[in-house]
Amino acid sequence: MAGRGTRFLPVTKAVPKELLPIVDKPVLQYLIEEAVESGIEEIIFVISEDKRLIMDYLSSDKALEAFLIKKGKMEALKKVQALSTLAHYHFVYQKEPNGDGDAILSAESLVGDEPFLVLFGDDIVKHAIPAGKQLMDQFTGKSMIAVERVSMEMISQYGVVSPGETRG
Repeated sequence: MAGRGTRFLPVTKAVPKELLPIVDKPVLQYLIEEAVESGIEEIIFVISEDKRLIMDYLSSDKALEAFLIKKGKMEALKKVQALSTLAHYHFVYQKEPNGDGDAILSAESLVGDEPFLVLFGDDIVKHAIPAGKQLMDQFTGKSMIAVERVSMEMISQYGVVSPGETRG
């Protein structure tokens, strides 16, 4: 989340790409919901200093809640309140966007020796059993990475995996 969102300019000058909407909620919320449905209770976001809107989106907003109560918009109030309580959120700042590996290492002190998922919002797929849960159930105690083959022309736009020996 510390990237600049250059492929979505000019809108990402004002709105982080993670907060761009898909129907009625941003990409970020779909990722949070998948994590929570997979049994994740602690979520760490690696962000840059200029993405404070992400923190605002996930924080409670007492003024907004009071306004919604005053206007009788209880359904909207439930949605707003639920978001800030879905999980425990932690934020780590990455000074420069130095790739996915650097972002993951930035969270190392919070993750420790616990198992973890790394979620990207590039492809949103909704399943009855979230993909994260399926992977955790099948690969408990093992390392696993899901990747997609891309053309050499597109490679500079993605994180790159160079696997060593493969077994199984």
